Amino acid sequence: MLLPPSFNGSPDTIALPHPEEVAAALRDTAFAGELVRLASEIRGGRVPLLGLDAEPGSDIRWRRDFVSGKETGLDYFRLIPYLDATRAGDHKNIWELNRHQHLVVLAQAFLFDGNVANLKEIYRQIESWEDANKFQRGINWASTLEVSFRALSWLWIYFLVGSEMPPGFRSRLLESLYRHGKHIENNLSFYFSPNTHLLGEAVALHALGFLSSDFRVLGAQVVAEQMDKQVREDGSHFEQSTYYHVYALDMFLFHAILAGDDAGPSYRAKLERMAEFLQAVQGPQRTLPLLGDDDGGRFFHPYGIRENFGRATLATCGVYFNRPEWIGATDDLYEQAAWWLGPGVLTTSPAAPHHRSQLFADSGLAAMTAGDTHIIVDAGQFGPWGSGHSHSDTLSIVVRRGDREMLVDAGTYTYVGDEKWRNWFRGSAAHNTIRIDGKDQATPAGPFRWTDQPTPRVHAWGSNEAEDYLDAECSYAGFTHRRRIRFSKPDMIYVVDEITGPAGTHEVEQWWHPASVEAERCLIFDHAPDRVEAWRSTVFGAKEPITALCVSKTGELPITFETQIRLIP
Repeated sequence: MLLPPSFNGSPDTIALPHPEEVAAALRDTAFAGELVRLASEIRGGRVPLLGLDAEPGSDIRWRRDFVSGKETGLDYFRLIPYLDATRAGDHKNIWELNRHQHLVVLAQAFLFDGNVANLKEIYRQIESWEDANKFQRGINWASTLEVSFRALSWLWIYFLVGSEMPPGFRSRLLESLYRHGKHIENNLSFYFSPNTHLLGEAVALHALGFLSSDFRVLGAQVVAEQMDKQVREDGSHFEQSTYYHVYALDMFLFHAILAGDDAGPSYRAKLERMAEFLQAVQGPQRTLPLLGDDDGGRFFHPYGIRENFGRATLATCGVYFNRPEWIGATDDLYEQAAWWLGPGVLTTSPAAPHHRSQLFADSGLAAMTAGDTHIIVDAGQFGPWGSGHSHSDTLSIVVRRGDREMLVDAGTYTYVGDEKWRNWFRGSAAHNTIRIDGKDQATPAGPFRWTDQPTPRVHAWGSNEAEDYLDAECSYAGFTHRRRIRFSKPDMIYVVDEITGPAGTHEVEQWWHPASVEAERCLIFDHAPDRVEAWRSTVFGAKEPITALCVSKTGELPITFETQIRLIP
């Protein structure tokens, strides 16, 4: 194809630090050694994806779900039934490999050790992909966000090792990047998924604009609009998911770095509030509690210790905003900040963090903290529209002390792979909250929609050195669950649940998910609980059995539960 004259830029036009300087600064770190090891695995045909190690081998079937074995053809992309796992397989498994983030690892590894086998594998896989995925044909064109992720990966590869590419491959890559850009430009998710899908697409379009100004203006315009629409004044992301908050923060931050002064002061101010929200949610542990959906992906470098992903994001924000209290340790800067902001970030000295209890009024999320104790309570509404990434978890509580999890959220596990598991993991019984008559707080209507959503309300919030107090309610289907939580610092939590509603006999269940037998011993109930087999997913695509506790009471309303959580020193 004939490229426009403007789309033939040098990698140097991309507003990122020089990759060889970054690699030189990181070459002797454990991070570099791990990346070189991972690159060797990838060349050998094994790729860590989500909660699994995929083995696509040398002859990669790019449209096949490596778990179910189902594969779709090369129909026009709008005709692919990608939400029907019985026909297309689980699209998450397919798309995660087709994001080509593993090829960025190969490019980084080449910068560390100069092994040309990494470059040859990049060329081989991209050429294989091109041959198997004709323009706008097949499942790998069905999601504009996935097209955008792949374009970003290829753009990173071009930036990192473009000078090493043979001229023929370089031309082919640029042509395909241009086609990706035109597809994104004409298929932005204004109507289908105007959330992180639209945001990621716009970020990619703007980034492609560094090779051609054709895309830059529209991309920047949409990103700025989404900052206004998707991020609330308290800094929370409107999806009501902690994992998607990090997703969105990474996207907005990367755009701000590329845009420079064009991002504007109001954009950067809201971005900083997003980082403040993340710091509060992660707490003294600097790890992300999973509230709402977790799709297992990551905007940049989806490898390593998953619970530390938020650390890397917050550390990058710490450098960008000159907030050293957000940098837990220098090695938090290796996997993201150095590549985005340059090796100079490695001289930044972390500062002692300060954590305080606070209620984020727009999200309804309360963070209670004292010393190394961290408590999160979700007293907020479901997300916008059909609330596709929300869980039935209103008034749920998550507790951590030091490096020990006490009360946990069950996680996500799957989107479309299995309807039963999708609904269990996002249901009320998978969270530390109340379930009435066996029903969730809303009605699931497909994998990404809830109907009959509840109405939450915060009655009171207070915090001082001695205690934190939250009084909130969740009303749905004629019932009202009111929960009062008093955190008597540093080691006692009192929870009172009162359920009111229509006349008649009702079964009310109070669910708790302790992380361990030790955590289970911390719970003191007013009524003997049943020990119930449950599940937990700490990474998309994988689950493990745990034991949940269910305190069940049946009778006329109102029904009250009184619970104490005595934290072990």
